Amino acid sequence: MVAVGRAHHGGMNAETAAPVELSLPEAFLLLATNDNDGKPEIPVFALRTTLAGAILGELEMQGAIELQGKHVRATGATPKTELRRELEAIRHKSRLHTPKRWVSMMESRGEVQRVYEGMASRGIVEHAGEKHLGFFRTVRFPEKDHAPEAALMKKLQAALAVVPAGQQVPESTPAPAATIDGRTTDATKPAAKAPDARTLALIALLQAAGLFHKLFPSADRVWADELAKDYWPARAVEDELRMIRLAEEEAPAL
Repeated sequence: MVAVGRAHHGGMNAETAAPVELSLPEAFLLLATNDNDGKPEIPVFALRTTLAGAILGELEMQGAIELQGKHVRATGATPKTELRRELEAIRHKSRLHTPKRWVSMMESRGEVQRVYEGMASRGIVEHAGEKHLGFFRTVRFPEKDHAPEAALMKKLQAALAVVPAGQQVPESTPAPAATIDGRTTDATKPAAKAPDARTLALIALLQAAGLFHKLFPSADRVWADELAKDYWPARAVEDELRMIRLAEEEAPAL
């Protein structure tokens, strides 16, 4: 993750590098990982849960799944995807499940590892072991090539039109609406130009994870919160995180 305005070490020049296409899981994980030491910027449970939501979001973007009523259904489409394993799990499940249930079932260390390894194979992050008592016990994925994240941050900043801290986001300039999950979203406050659906999905997931305002402290918090509630994968993440936190709070009393 790179905070707004923070200088960065090394890496390819983001101005000259060819753009790298990132999936929602990759984009989220890249922003949620410390560039230097490869450690998550949010609690591990939030990282895994939000990544599961990002997987659902990516499959929906690819037209492979959809929300029908309260349940996630496979559409029958067969897109070329790195998420074939996850898609097959949804297709062949004997009963339908809610988005929250799928987030709960998909969140795992293995899913996080697979996305990291995929980015490592493309040279975006690198595999690094951390020694404990002389043995490699912890695997981290610090950034190797900064260009993809720099391009991603630039796109998010352009979409949000982030204003200096302490200033109001202009309300006088109307912006066209953008859609996410088939719904119309008012993009007037945070941007003069409506962001695309993929960017909106990423913002919603970052908000659900509690990461959005670490990256963009001056952005419109209310707008981002409403966006997360309107986007079903992000809403499922918020619901699951709420349950996890409640369970943790109640555990000492047991």
